[in-house]
Amino acid sequence: QLVESGGGSVQAGGSLRLSCVVSGFVNCMGWFRQAPGKEREVVAVRVNDGSTTYADSVKGRFTISQDNAVNTLYLQMDSLKPEDTATYYCAAGDVVYPLDQREYNYWGQGTQVTVS
Repeated sequence: QLVESGGGSVQAGGSLRLSCVVSGFVNCMGWFRQAPGKEREVVAVRVNDGSTTYADSVKGRFTISQDNAVNTLYLQMDSLKPEDTATYYCAAGDVVYPLDQREYNYWGQGTQVTVS
C-alpha cells in the first residue's frame, strides 16, 4: 500500500516535496506523472542499491530519496516549471527494468502538482 502526500500549487521557480509511505519490501520505487491529455511518464526511480535514474526533463531540478527508517520515498522538486504540472504517482515493485512502469505492482492514488 502506498500513501502519497505533498502536492499542491506553486509558482514557477518554487519548490515542493512529495512523500510516499510504503508498507512492505520491494526492490524498486519511483515517481511517475501524468499531465492532462498525455501518457503517464517516468520522473525518477530508485533501486534498493541506491542507484537512481531521472527523466531528462527533471535532471538537476528533482531529487529522489528514500528514508528506510520511516518507510518513506521522497521527491524534492525545485525550480518548478509550468510544464511540471501533472498528477504525480508513487509506484513500487520488484522490477527488472525500473523505467518500465508496467513492472510496478503497487501504485499510489496520485497527488496533484500545479505550477503557474
